[in-house]
Amino acid sequence: MFAPWLEVDGARARLDEWSQRSGLDLVHLGTEAGAEEIQDTAVAQPLIVALSLLAFDQLSTQVDLPADAPVAGHSVGELAAAAVAGVLSPAEAVALAAVRGAEMAKACAAEPTSMAAVMLGDPQEVVAWLESHGLIAANQNGAGQIVASGSAAAIERIVAEPMEGTKVRALKVAGAFHTSYMAPAEEALRAHVADISPGDPTRPLLSNSDGTVVDTGAEYLERLVAQVTRPVRWDLTMRGLASMGVTATVELPPAGTLTGLVKRELKGTVTATVAVKTPENLGAAAELTDNDQENAR
Repeated sequence: MFAPWLEVDGARARLDEWSQRSGLDLVHLGTEAGAEEIQDTAVAQPLIVALSLLAFDQLSTQVDLPADAPVAGHSVGELAAAAVAGVLSPAEAVALAAVRGAEMAKACAAEPTSMAAVMLGDPQEVVAWLESHGLIAANQNGAGQIVASGSAAAIERIVAEPMEGTKVRALKVAGAFHTSYMAPAEEALRAHVADISPGDPTRPLLSNSDGTVVDTGAEYLERLVAQVTRPVRWDLTMRGLASMGVTATVELPPAGTLTGLVKRELKGTVTATVAVKTPENLGAAAELTDNDQENAR
């Protein structure tokens, strides 16, 4: 994950600082660790946030982003979004991701839970069907995708017998994220953030809870804590971006998934997208901005 970014000036120093704050050797984990090790949610979450912020650091040196360009993140990506918008420092965001990941891993170990992606079907009918199985629509991602979350047994049942007109695929995850199963993690996060003094957003910052812009750092931080037990409404977040006149997007790494959702859900509204996967993609993001500053959002 980190190998191409470590060649960028200042990247290793930043990772060394974030490693100290998070208590993890991010350089080792992002370059040498095996798949099983980095798939541990206690490791994956701080790695994702650190990678996003490394890329944004370089993006901001190459691209003059408009001051009113909004920012949004999906699930743990909201921590990176908080740093991009000035609510948290990058070091605080990575450290908080490490706490979030570790506490969610503990909660996942308490009892067998899981998640599954449900594709196609009417969203309201899918949500009701999941509820009838004792499951939560943990991620309503739009573009015909909803992620179910709950007990492992219930997930196995819907994978074996999908709702008519849908396809269901089990996900390789630690447990039932964004449900009440994560209540112990929410409690631990609330204790951790008591020592954080958030800044107010310096640019429009959208929330996964309802897709609206949050005006104060204190409110956004509270939403970050509550988010671990509540559904992610990426569908509403995308609608919020569209309502603000956004016509182009840049996705920070690990990139691709959200860009795909935007292309399908906001087809005809968002006309240009860049998924930044390696430093080589930064040029495309800069070109998008140079071509039309007003649309580079």
